[in-house]
Amino acid sequence: MEYYGIDVATSQVDEQTRRLRLGDESALSAIYSSHGPSVRSYVSRFVPAADVDDVVQQTFIEVWRARERIDVTRPLVAFILGVARKRSIDLLRKRRHDVVDVSQVRELVGRDGDELLNQMVWASEVQRGLAGLPEEQRTVIVLAYFEDLTQTEIARRLEIPLGTVKARMARGLARLAERIEQEELML
Repeated sequence: MEYYGIDVATSQVDEQTRRLRLGDESALSAIYSSHGPSVRSYVSRFVPAADVDDVVQQTFIEVWRARERIDVTRPLVAFILGVARKRSIDLLRKRRHDVVDVSQVRELVGRDGDELLNQMVWASEVQRGLAGLPEEQRTVIVLAYFEDLTQTEIARRLEIPLGTVKARMARGLARLAERIEQEELML
């Protein structure tokens, strides 16, 4: 088999690369074993820790699918890292997080900073979810969770039966959870 004028089957090409180009699945496993840690380290510089494994997996799946495009005159790791970079960028482009002003998080460092940042992201998701609820459901949830009122106090304040508060709260929380879950799936 020739590639860019080089006979892959007989040239001085790396044995793993040659086997991969010829469709040997065991070569992919060997390449993953030897290059997987480097790819994982490289990807972790770009994407959130929770997504690193997915991007690494997507990278090696694409390496297998695109094996015929590998330039055997260049190091295989260059091709693999190029694919990893593209998959990382694709993942980040799909993410639609709110932009947080850098001045707000400039002093955040270490584990506490990560927790505070995660809370800020979560609060933003909850606010968007609440905005999509019907007014009656949103009102009882806001009074319960942001003004710390009991359901009985909410019923008195809104001058509605306690059972109505409970029903609105249950329906509203179920809808809120569903909206947040759907938004996370779209990220």
